[in-house]
Amino acid sequence: MRIIPRRIEFDNLKAPGWKMLYGRRKTGKTFLVRNFLDYEGYFFANRNGTVIDINSKRQLSYDEFRMEFIKRLGEGVTVIDEFHRLPREFLDTLHAYSPEGEVILITSTLWLAMRLLGERESPLLGIVVPVRIGLIDEREILAELSKEIEGKELVEASVYLREPVLVPLYRPSLREFLTDYFHSSGALVREIVGEAFSEEELRLSEVYLAVLHSIADGKSKSTEIGNYLLSGGLIEAPSSVQKYLKVLTAMGLVRKKPIHGKKKRFRYSIASPLLDLHFYLEAKYAYTELETPREFIRRAIDEKLPRHVEGFVESLLAKIYGLRPVSVEMPELELDIALEGFKKLELVGEVKWKNRVKREEVRRIEEKLGKFNCRKVLIVPSVEVLEREPEGIDVLTPEELLKLAKESLKGKPSSG
Repeated sequence: MRIIPRRIEFDNLKAPGWKMLYGRRKTGKTFLVRNFLDYEGYFFANRNGTVIDINSKRQLSYDEFRMEFIKRLGEGVTVIDEFHRLPREFLDTLHAYSPEGEVILITSTLWLAMRLLGERESPLLGIVVPVRIGLIDEREILAELSKEIEGKELVEASVYLREPVLVPLYRPSLREFLTDYFHSSGALVREIVGEAFSEEELRLSEVYLAVLHSIADGKSKSTEIGNYLLSGGLIEAPSSVQKYLKVLTAMGLVRKKPIHGKKKRFRYSIASPLLDLHFYLEAKYAYTELETPREFIRRAIDEKLPRHVEGFVESLLAKIYGLRPVSVEMPELELDIALEGFKKLELVGEVKWKNRVKREEVRRIEEKLGKFNCRKVLIVPSVEVLEREPEGIDVLTPEELLKLAKESLKGKPSSG
């Protein structure tokens, strides 16, 4: 079975103390803990209020579980999965016995993110360290998949296999695999997001999903998203959208990118290319409700994939060089990649993810990137697609990106 070790996230779990693993479903929280962490006790909270002791395979009532939990504190690491399903009073139990022993709490709900990350009076505030488990790191997925595939396919597969749910299923080619996956399993993708809201009020769920639909529809600024929700009668004023964007960003569903040179202004995008494709297909074809031809799905993938490669490479280079992705707003000028140091652009770039880049396109890229006094890069599937190489611009192919990713991983503790 194909397994991505996720050593970067694992480093955060090895530190002593109580921790709360959070993030939306299907990002590998439970898999990471159960397969790579040593623990003495593992409890799973059911929706009906009972708790399963995984080690002994016993089903416990809440009171039995509570006593068992207290008794085991101090005996190694104790894990409680889906702990938000336990009665509210259990948070007081945790507070009363902290910081005795080692405890790992796992949750997938926005309910918890809103309270533990936003409420000053939360019983767990200050006694647990929040650890968000999101998509697989770009460097790690590139390095691991390079053992099987290479070149253009390596980058395209890495873009989408950051979603752990796809890792064991993938077979080349990526575009055909994705087409088959959405054609047969679109409802499963919907559940990835739907379950994140399942324990929210229905009204809140509608608002959160509407935010995601609006972003997939091309609205990237909070005012645009707010007006979209206002027109649907979901909020009373466009500014109200900020609290929903804050939670979605904290959960890792939405990516927030500052606008260069403009304080407190941002652009938003859906963090997962898989989910972005899902919401795009829903908006365009209602594909989970209506029978949609494979050709329609493949066309949407071919349309969206180059933009997803842009986001992947931008985030990859940001982590490699320790810079921050930003959006550059200049008249008639849109950059695929812009990375900022301390209030200053350090790297700008273009992505041409196609089979042929003509001389005239290369000239326009030189002209556009030449407006900036910083490092310039052009990302292409291979140098062979260029009719001529650009002057003053570093050309990065999948091979160069892989080399940079591996070098960066070697510089991280315990990730070599």
